[in-house]
Amino acid sequence: MLSERRLQVLRAIVQDYVGTEEPVGSKALTERHNLGVSPATVRNDMAALEDEGFIAQPHTSAGRIPTDKGYRLFVDKLAGVKPMTAPERRAIQNFLDGAVDLDDVVARTVRLLAQLTRQVAVVQYPSLTRSTVRHVELLSLAPARVMLVLITDTGRVEQRMIDCPAPFGEASLADLRARLNSRVAGRRFTDVPRLVEDLPEGFDVEDRGTVATVLSTLLETLVEENEERLMIGGTANLTRFGHDFPLTIRPVLEALEEQVVLLKLLGEAGDSGMTVRIGHENAYEGLNSTSVVSVGYGSGGEAVAKLGVVGPTRMDYPGTMGAVRAVARYVGQILAES
Repeated sequence: MLSERRLQVLRAIVQDYVGTEEPVGSKALTERHNLGVSPATVRNDMAALEDEGFIAQPHTSAGRIPTDKGYRLFVDKLAGVKPMTAPERRAIQNFLDGAVDLDDVVARTVRLLAQLTRQVAVVQYPSLTRSTVRHVELLSLAPARVMLVLITDTGRVEQRMIDCPAPFGEASLADLRARLNSRVAGRRFTDVPRLVEDLPEGFDVEDRGTVATVLSTLLETLVEENEERLMIGGTANLTRFGHDFPLTIRPVLEALEEQVVLLKLLGEAGDSGMTVRIGHENAYEGLNSTSVVSVGYGSGGEAVAKLGVVGPTRMDYPGTMGAVRAVARYVGQILAES
């Protein structure tokens, strides 16, 4: 284990390198930070940190920079989550409160995260495997034509037109709507097929074909909506960090185009805690020079999806973690109220 003083030296190196973009020397550290020891002692501490792989010397410089291992220790032991100020929190709330529907919530969240952190923002749409049915509406458009409207607990609304095999009266439609909602409202998507399989049997023989058609459309809608979707924004922010990517920015941009890679990066949505993956902890080679900060969001205390940011390993971790957590909390509130 590192001594308390060496941890303080590592913290100072990370803070200075993130702030100045310059490798950090012992003289600058003793001048900028109240470490309470001489430059010679700081030099010895830096040599020990380097021997243990927490900092490294870029080939041209006398100063040192943190390694992935150094950033990991900083995040785990030294970096608190920096809370947002009251004006920042109000700005987040006002910006997200203007959203008119789920697509708008996701789009605004991406823009907001990219602006707050000045990095690439990634927001996963609420996953419908964890979603529940709020209500199913059935509307008669013609004697043998019905519109099905599925409303989820996360505010998603899906509409489908159904051509029925025979005319279906208003009274029968109202009866189907009531029976359907009594079975599926408040239930998870994954439970719905089992809950409705015997529903047609409770209707008159001549209506069973139409009831079966409506149910198959509903189940198809649930399956279609199970696709994992993402929205990404702020990719141009990476160009500000050109020197943070050792060879070229291209592998990072290519990785960001791979939806599967991004979904894996964000991690399992059911795990709602804050996750920070640094440098080579990212399994995808193109992202070895980046860090990913992600957290789950959702209504009622359960995460339905993840959101986060991708940026260089030279990242303001406390500020980024604070912004990601605050935005996730507000998005969760909006979903709960929608």
